[in-house]
Amino acid sequence: MHSPLFDALVHASMSESQLARVCGVDPKTVSRWIANPSREPHPRHRAAASRALEVEEAVLWPSVQQFVKSGPDREVVQMYPYRSAAPAALWRSLIKGATRELTFAGYTNYFLWLEHANFGAMLRKKAEVGVRVRFLLGEPGHPVTRRRELEEDVPLTLSTRIEVTLSELAKLRDTTIEARYETGHVSLSVFRFDNDMIVTPLLPGRIGHDAPMMHFRRQQDDGVFDRFAGVTEDLWAKARDVWTIPTTEVAHAEA
Repeated sequence: MHSPLFDALVHASMSESQLARVCGVDPKTVSRWIANPSREPHPRHRAAASRALEVEEAVLWPSVQQFVKSGPDREVVQMYPYRSAAPAALWRSLIKGATRELTFAGYTNYFLWLEHANFGAMLRKKAEVGVRVRFLLGEPGHPVTRRRELEEDVPLTLSTRIEVTLSELAKLRDTTIEARYETGHVSLSVFRFDNDMIVTPLLPGRIGHDAPMMHFRRQQDDGVFDRFAGVTEDLWAKARDVWTIPTTEVAHAEA
C-alpha cells in the first residue's frame, strides 16, 4: 500500500529528488519518509512539502494531527479563511481516497464540476466500486433559494447553478448516485469523504468561495465531526428525491 506522500508525488508528477531539493534534504531522506509514513519530518520540511505538493500536512502525515492535539479540537485538521484558499489538490485527494461514502451537501455543488476536470467520470467510478455517493441540493425557485439570491445579488443565481448541477447529475442517472432537494442547508455546506469532512458556513451576502472553510477528521464519538454529520443525515431524511419532480422539470434540467 502506497503512502500518502508517494500518492501526492505521483499526482503532482514530481520526483523524490525534486521534492528533496524543495525541502532542502537528501533524496534518501524523502525515500525514508515514503517507506515509513509514521516517520515525521521536521515541521519546516513538512510545510515545504505541503506547499510544493499542494496537499495538507495532515493528509501527507496523518499521525501529525494526533500528536499535536489531544482535546476535542484534535478533529480540526486545517482552517482556511476562504474556500478558495485551500490547496487545489485537497478536494481531489479526499474524493479519490474515499472508499465508503461521498456526501456533497452544498446548496448548489456547482463549483465541483467547474473546478475538477472529469468530475462526473470520477463519481461514476466511485459508484461502480460500491461507494455511496449522495448530493443534497437546494431547490431552484424555492422561496428560501430566492431570498438567498437577493442577498448574493450576482448574475449567476443559485437557481441557475443548481440547474447546472442537475444537468450533470442527469448524465449519471444510470448509476447508484442519489440526489435530493432540501433548503435547510442554505447557509451551511457539508461535504463528507468517509471520516474526513469539509464544512463551509456561508456568510450573509457572500457566495460560496468566499466562505470560511474547515477540514475535520473524525477522532471521537459525538465530536464536531459527528455533530455536522448528524445534521446532514437529518436533512437527508426529510429531503425530496430530485427525480420525483415532474417530467417537464426533469427535461428542463437535462436540456
